[in-house]
Amino acid sequence: MDQPWIENLPEDVPAEIDTAQYTSLVDMFETSVAKYADQPAFINMGATLTYRKLEERSRAFAAYLQNQLGLKQGDRVALMMPNLLQYPIALFGILRAGMVVVNVNPLYTPRELKHQLNDSGARAIVVVSNFARTLEEVVDETQVESVIITGLGDLLSAPKRTLVNFVVKYIKKLVPKYHLPKALSLRDALSKGRRMQYVKPRIDFDDLAFLQYTGGTTGVSKGAMLTHGNVVSNVLQADGAYSPMLNKGTELVVTALPLYHIFALTVNCLLFLHKGSNNLLITNPRDIPGFVSELKKYPFTALTGVNTLFNALVNSEEFRRLDFSRLKLSIGGGMAVQRSVADKWQAITQTRLLEGYGLTEASPLLACCPYNLEGYNGSIGFPAPSTQIQIRDEEGKVLPQGETGELFGKGPQVMKGYWQRPEETAKVLDAEGWLATGDIGYMDEQGFFFIVDRKKDMILVSGFNVFPNEVEEVVAMHPKVLEVAAVGVPNEASGELVKIFVVAKDKSLTEAEIVAHCRHHLTGYKVPKLVEFRQELPKTNVGKILRRELRDEVKTA
Repeated sequence: MDQPWIENLPEDVPAEIDTAQYTSLVDMFETSVAKYADQPAFINMGATLTYRKLEERSRAFAAYLQNQLGLKQGDRVALMMPNLLQYPIALFGILRAGMVVVNVNPLYTPRELKHQLNDSGARAIVVVSNFARTLEEVVDETQVESVIITGLGDLLSAPKRTLVNFVVKYIKKLVPKYHLPKALSLRDALSKGRRMQYVKPRIDFDDLAFLQYTGGTTGVSKGAMLTHGNVVSNVLQADGAYSPMLNKGTELVVTALPLYHIFALTVNCLLFLHKGSNNLLITNPRDIPGFVSELKKYPFTALTGVNTLFNALVNSEEFRRLDFSRLKLSIGGGMAVQRSVADKWQAITQTRLLEGYGLTEASPLLACCPYNLEGYNGSIGFPAPSTQIQIRDEEGKVLPQGETGELFGKGPQVMKGYWQRPEETAKVLDAEGWLATGDIGYMDEQGFFFIVDRKKDMILVSGFNVFPNEVEEVVAMHPKVLEVAAVGVPNEASGELVKIFVVAKDKSLTEAEIVAHCRHHLTGYKVPKLVEFRQELPKTNVGKILRRELRDEVKTA
């Protein structure tokens, strides 16, 4: 396949990166905390954690893991918490001890949590008290030996800490009763760790840094083995793509997506730490009024999110009144960015909403839109530096420009494989290191790559392929529509019909209006034949709309 994107790259974006500048994520971390020691690294609930304090506390936690808990290099330690100051401290403590981070979604059910802890073989877990009840139900059925608990406000100043923890537990009643008699306190762990000797292990590029579990939408949830080399490479690739817009030591990035999600972990936590930036952690981004209230307090320069978050923000009156004069970088990932949302974002903030593309198995970034793109063009941009992308047919033949097939990616960011699942690994990684993404796309004459949909989400109407993204894009253009999801419904005559689930912005919206709108923009077989209005759509904790749940509803109806 030709590579026209090479000549279309901005002049100051490298085609290749130099991975030799760091030996591991720990090396990258130590470089930043030394260089930016007295600058703020993370802000949460009004409290600030400097790079110096981050270094001291993560070193204390590493020492505690090594000495008090007796964990060894390579042991897995789970993290189960939303965006709090505790997260980066525990994260870098685990990495600095040479151990492997297992990120856990705090909203997991006991069944999901048990599977992930057992599959990873985690020996310890750090959990926020709000979710300790879930852990209590399964911990005795896992290999977890040590439980470390923290309250939401534990790292705030004394008066505020007491107030926040009291309100969360007794007023809002967000901490269900739990019984974990052998649990340890994170505050105690940090206090004791300060008096213990930290021994820095030798860590190489090939050593595991993360077991990052996939969403489990295709069978059982699997742990992608991401090495220090994978993640360092991806941080440098993201830096190569976006560094012309980012200054060292001066940026303030808004982190609304949870750091346990690979997109926020790599781009927000690690890239902006590498740049010496300040990171505003949003603990509950679903509270849009509270989120906007936080944004008012800080001169933010970068913001990342998923389409549903950007959509919620552009539909907030208070958000539209904010000062966007310092904002220069907005990145959408995790799901397709819709044109209607991107256009509104640009009109309101005067900054482009750049779409990045990737997946857990690629640490995650494979492609990103060039920073100097004039506006939304519907693409995922060009391959990230030091990344190759191919479009292949079902027989594995590489397709020429313009033809649609499955997207494959290759680069230093691609995972080592799935944890203890060689057969599953072989399904997505070939002998040459090419990763099958499961996404259907094509490349245009300028080298821009476009994703038309997931393989499994495709709707087949009378032998014609209908991509839900395209239908959703058109429906979302209607001014009375807030959110939409499209799925295929079994039909004897045509195989499948297109059904859409709609959340209306204006309650006067009718089915007839939507269908007429779609007929104006779509070929006949793509027009939804069924329309169902909903108050809300099922989403993951990151904000992705769960088409799978809607498809399952349709099948069992």
